Amino acid sequence: MKLAKRVASLTPSSTLAITAKAKELKAAGHDVIGLGAGEPDFNTPEHIMEAAVRAMHEGHTKYTPSGGLPALKAEIIKKFQNDQKLDYKPSEIIVCVGAKHALYTLFQVILDEGDEVIIPTPYWVSYPEQVKLAGGVPVYVETAEENSFKMTPEQLKAAITERTKAVIINSPSNPTGMIYTKEELQALGDVCLEHNILIVSDEIYEKLVYGGHEHISIAQLSPELKKQTIIINGVSKSHSMTGWRIGYAAGDEEIIRAMTDLASHSTSNPTSIAQYAAIAAYSGSQEPVERMRQAFEERLNIIYERLIQIPGFSCVKPQGAFYLFPNAKKAALMAGYDSVDAFVEALLEEAKVALVPGSGFGAPDNVRLSYATSLEQLQKAIDRIQAFMESKTK
Repeated sequence: MKLAKRVASLTPSSTLAITAKAKELKAAGHDVIGLGAGEPDFNTPEHIMEAAVRAMHEGHTKYTPSGGLPALKAEIIKKFQNDQKLDYKPSEIIVCVGAKHALYTLFQVILDEGDEVIIPTPYWVSYPEQVKLAGGVPVYVETAEENSFKMTPEQLKAAITERTKAVIINSPSNPTGMIYTKEELQALGDVCLEHNILIVSDEIYEKLVYGGHEHISIAQLSPELKKQTIIINGVSKSHSMTGWRIGYAAGDEEIIRAMTDLASHSTSNPTSIAQYAAIAAYSGSQEPVERMRQAFEERLNIIYERLIQIPGFSCVKPQGAFYLFPNAKKAALMAGYDSVDAFVEALLEEAKVALVPGSGFGAPDNVRLSYATSLEQLQKAIDRIQAFMESKTK
């Protein structure tokens, strides 16, 4: 059977590919350290799990409104008020099956064939694929390591055409961990307002910020920018709830209504039990969130200092999320490989350390290393990378 054209152009996820290879080696009895994880290694906090069990016993196992439970929307609205001083109505919020589904649904309702979406590189692997699935065209803006992988207003202006519909801003960023400052966001926002471009602000890592840095949403800078922005967020990273699949979008009422209508014909609704768990996540103690953030910051500070001591690796220190994104081009050449992809493959085969090649993020000279695993495993992984480099450069 011939498959639809829309899936023929999809690029396989490099994250999933390296994870599959690592699992294959583990199944064969090898001691593989996987640093490709895009999820916290902490379990979901106890009070959240208890809320889910309670919801089941109380019979909350039926369909819910397509756009999410009113009680959960109310908690999301409170969260925006507390964290960003932003006010939203329930009709400006949709709860989705994860933040990824919120993004997918958004692109489906705003893009027509040939519409362009500006995506700074490095980017999260699913952005361009979701744009393509909606008939859109990804337009890449290559950021510079020297500028902490941040898109400038000049770069944004240069990428705009008459077909430009939206721009994606991911802060804190996956994979770089970089955070846009208030001034940087304002400058980008001014360009978007001037050219009437929708801002898609992916803020899923907002709670995982380090070194005294601050997460700011572009929507909180002015009423005009709030109106021009769709915020994407969720509980997956902040509350270690990746498998619960609860994310949401907040913004223009007309767009949210269209997303809700589409969701009613695709998913019907997010899982009822998971929604009750998300209510507990936002209404309960936030102490587990801070405890997890502190653990990630400790790992970052230790592992970053060790990684940059290995010859051939250079790295801008991340300010958020839980990834290092070092440039490994020199390391690959020193070890005798003509590409970082080949270097990563050899590292997995020989040193049994799984990193994710940066090519899947639009940055072929880099690798992504997740520190969402124990400090002991991270230290062991760095030891192996160091030993691998020493064996190749004798």
